[in-house]
Amino acid sequence: MKFLAQVLAFMIVAINTTAQQTGNFTDSRDGKTYKTVTIGKQTWMAQDLNYRASSGSWCYEGDDSGNCDKLGRRLYNWKAAMESCPTGWHLPSADEWTELINYLGGNDVAGGKLKAKKGWKDSNTSATNSSGFSALPGGYRNYGGVFGGASTEGYWWSSTECGSGAWAFSGAWYFSMRYDNNVVNKYGSNHQQAGFSVRYVKD
Repeated sequence: MKFLAQVLAFMIVAINTTAQQTGNFTDSRDGKTYKTVTIGKQTWMAQDLNYRASSGSWCYEGDDSGNCDKLGRRLYNWKAAMESCPTGWHLPSADEWTELINYLGGNDVAGGKLKAKKGWKDSNTSATNSSGFSALPGGYRNYGGVFGGASTEGYWWSSTECGSGAWAFSGAWYFSMRYDNNVVNKYGSNHQQAGFSVRYVKD
């Protein structure tokens, strides 16, 4: 009976992480179409935002690097991330990110289910993309304007602020994945002028 229960539990998890509803929507502001995926009770963009905000958005290594055409405009400071939502979508809170991660089995394993199979460094660890989230390594732009992490790291903002008192800068919680493990990390106390990727969740 214990073995049967374990098999049934495995089958339920497999169904939860593979049988996702997919769709798309078109951003009326610039005509770009994004894939979407429903994971649990949440509907997420299945691609990073690629929108020219009035300020605070960058292509990797700058607008003149050629990466706007190759990779898209995928890095935003926190203010731009908060203000660039298409109608009907919002920047997920830290709790909404945590709900997604827990639905996929927790921090230690969710990264493999969230990461795209291709687009990361060759040794991308156990990426199955069984969730359909298709996370890609957009890298980062630090608050001093230095870029890094393309092909190896992805960082995504949440809407939840953090930092006060003795902290040097006002920050916000953000979530990261790397090519060499299946972990999703949560960090805070980052300068809000840093540039990270953005995924919106449906209202």
